[in-house]
Amino acid sequence: MKTIGIVMGSKSDMPVAQKAIDTLKELEIPYEVHILSAHRTPGETSEFARSARGRGFAAVIAFAGMAAHLAGAIAANTTLPVIGVPCAGSNLGGLDALLSTVQMPSGIPVATVAVGGGANAAVLAAQILAVDDLELAQRLVDQRTTMAEKIFDQNLELQQELNQK
Repeated sequence: MKTIGIVMGSKSDMPVAQKAIDTLKELEIPYEVHILSAHRTPGETSEFARSARGRGFAAVIAFAGMAAHLAGAIAANTTLPVIGVPCAGSNLGGLDALLSTVQMPSGIPVATVAVGGGANAAVLAAQILAVDDLELAQRLVDQRTTMAEKIFDQNLELQQELNQK
């Protein structure tokens, strides 16, 4: 199975990235984690993106706050799918990062999830891999079944607690 690249703009993005890491582990998808900066290490970031396909990556998840140019800088240097995860890192609650991540020019897309959406980024990466991996596709189905079962259990508990007759 191909690997998912996880790139953070700084270590402060780790709490959000951890959600993606945990989800990839749960789905048994290999990953590799790096800290690179679109602004502080532009050469290394560009080289990472240019070499990603040859290194066995299927997609890259990029986490960044504030100006949040990391996903775009990676997307500009690879044709692999890039998933941007805006992180709240300023007084704007991540809105600045969201806009910086989602507003890409035509031809250089970045799939963007919600501010702090590390888990959804990992699921999206898994769905990309599952296009031709039936075992992974089944793990995604199983994950959704588990999520539904939790909701059913919560509803039952709520009904028993609040609906007294």
